[in-house]
Amino acid sequence: MEAAAVNAEPTSGWCEQAVERELPGLRLVRARAAVADPGCASPPAVRARLRELSNRWTGAHAIGLRQRPVPAAYRVFYRHIGLDPDVVRTPLEEAMLARMFQGGFHSGHLLADVLLIALVDTGVPVWALDAAMVEGPLGVRASRVGESLGRSPDAPPLAAGQLVVADAHSAVAVLFGQLAPGHLPPLGGHASGGHGPCELELFTLQVPGVTALHVEEALWACLAMLEGPW
Repeated sequence: MEAAAVNAEPTSGWCEQAVERELPGLRLVRARAAVADPGCASPPAVRARLRELSNRWTGAHAIGLRQRPVPAAYRVFYRHIGLDPDVVRTPLEEAMLARMFQGGFHSGHLLADVLLIALVDTGVPVWALDAAMVEGPLGVRASRVGESLGRSPDAPPLAAGQLVVADAHSAVAVLFGQLAPGHLPPLGGHASGGHGPCELELFTLQVPGVTALHVEEALWACLAMLEGPW
C-alpha cells in the first residue's frame, strides 16, 4: 500500500480568551494528513512496533507510569478541569490498563495502531477527525447554551460551559473526551480493504509540564507512520 503524502506541518490552534486566562499553558496543536487508507490492516512494520512496545511495557513499567513527567502533567491537568484521573483515566493510563488485561498491544486498523504507538512512545494523546468535516482551524473554547457535539442529526447535547475542541461552526470533540460522531474518520471495514484515500485532521493538547517538543514529536510520529510508504 502506498500512502499519500502529508500535506501540513504541526501548527497551533486557537484558544478562547476566557479559557486561556483560566488554563494558562493549554495549547492545541494540529496537523493534516492525506492518507491512502486509514482503516486498512496495519502493515508488518507497524504491527512489529506494537509487539516491541508490548514487550517493553511490562507490569513493573506500568506501575511507575504516574511518576513520569508527561503522564504526571496530564493527571494534574485533569484535576484542574474537574476530572478525577483515578476515575476518568488519562489516555496513556487507559492504554496501559488495556495492555495488562490483553497481554499486549493488539493491532486494530492502521489509524488506531498509529495513534496508540504515538501515545505509548511519547505519553501524548493524539486524536483524528475526518478533515472533510472540519471547517476552519481547530481551537479550544467553552460550549454554548443548547450546543451539540458536532453537526450530524444524532449529535449528542452538550452542557453549557463544557470545555470542547471546536472548528469555526461547532464543537467537534469534548476536551479529553468523546469525538463528535459525525466527524469521525471514514474507516470502513479494514478486513475488506478499508475506506480508501481521505484526509485526516490530527490534533493533540499540550498542557503545563509537557513541552512543545513532546507534542510535536507525537504528531510527527503519526504523520510519518500514516504517510508510509509501506
